Amino acid sequence: MQYSVDVILLTYKPTKPVIGLIRALEEQTYPVRKIIIMNTEEQYFYSLFYGTGFLERYKNIEVHHLSEKEFDHGRTRAKGVQYSKADVFVCMTQDALPVDTQLIQNLVRTLTRQDNIAATYARQLPCPNCREIEKYTRSFNYPENSFVKSLQDVERLGIKTFFCSNVCAAYNREIYENMGGFVKKAIFNEDMIYAGHAVNAGYCIAYAAEACVQHSHNYTCMQQFHRNFDLGVSQAEHPEVFDIVSSEREGIRLIRDTIRHLCKTRHKRLIPYLFVSSAFKLIGYQLGKHFQSLPAGMVRWCSASKTYWD
Repeated sequence: MQYSVDVILLTYKPTKPVIGLIRALEEQTYPVRKIIIMNTEEQYFYSLFYGTGFLERYKNIEVHHLSEKEFDHGRTRAKGVQYSKADVFVCMTQDALPVDTQLIQNLVRTLTRQDNIAATYARQLPCPNCREIEKYTRSFNYPENSFVKSLQDVERLGIKTFFCSNVCAAYNREIYENMGGFVKKAIFNEDMIYAGHAVNAGYCIAYAAEACVQHSHNYTCMQQFHRNFDLGVSQAEHPEVFDIVSSEREGIRLIRDTIRHLCKTRHKRLIPYLFVSSAFKLIGYQLGKHFQSLPAGMVRWCSASKTYWD
C-alpha cells in the first residue's frame, strides 16, 4: 500500500542549510506530497529566499508564517498537521539533514510495520564539527539497531520508553487524531509528551535506525542549563507521563558510559568538562522541575524560551 506523506518543517531564521534540506526532501525515493513550512518571523525567512526563485521551483511547498509570540512547540506543530491531509506526516526541524534518499521510505516502512505503532523516529548522526562528548551522546541516544517500545518496556527502559524526537519523526495520522494530537501548550518536549500518552494508551513507539539524519549541537554549559531548565518544566507540567519513571537514572547512565568511552578513546582530558557540563544540566533540570516555587523573574532568566512566560 502506498501511503501519502507530508512533511511538517519548522523554521526560524533559516540559513543556507535549509535549502539543502528542502532539496534532499524533494529527492527522496518515497514521494513527499507536501512540504508544509511553519516559519517563525517572516522577515528572516525571505532574507534567505527572496530573489532566488528556489521555492518557486517546487509546487508542493506551502509556507505559513507566525510571530515569535505565537510560536509554541506543541501548538505550532499541531497547526501544521491541520494543513495536512496525508496518511503519514513527518515532523522535522531545519537543522536536520537527510543522509540519503531513503529517509522517508525507511520511516514509513517502520511506522507501518505494525498497526499499533503511533510514531517512528529517525537516527541522528553527528555533524562533521561535532565535539567528542556530543558525538558519543548521539550514539547513546540513537544506536545502530532498530527497536519497538511499548508499556511493557517501562521497567527495563525507564524514561527511554517514551523517547521520541521531532527533529525527525513520522506519525500515523489515524492514531494521532485518536490521541488528540500534540499538546497545545508545551515549552519543550512535545514529542515525548505525545509518545508517553500514546504508550500509556497501549500504542508503540518505534526507532528506525536505518532512517538517518545528520543533527547535533555544540552547546555551551549555559545553553545546556537553559535547555534542561525547560526540560524540567515540561516534565513538571506533565506528571501523568513523567512521574511514572525517573529521568535521573538515565542521566547517570549516560555520564557513566561517556566516561568509559572517553577513557577507551584516549579523551580522558575531557572528563572534567563532562562533569562541569553535567552539573549545569542537572542544576537547570532540577530548577525547572520546581519552577513553581521560583520567583517569576528567575524562571524567565533560567528558561531558553522567554516568550513562553509572556
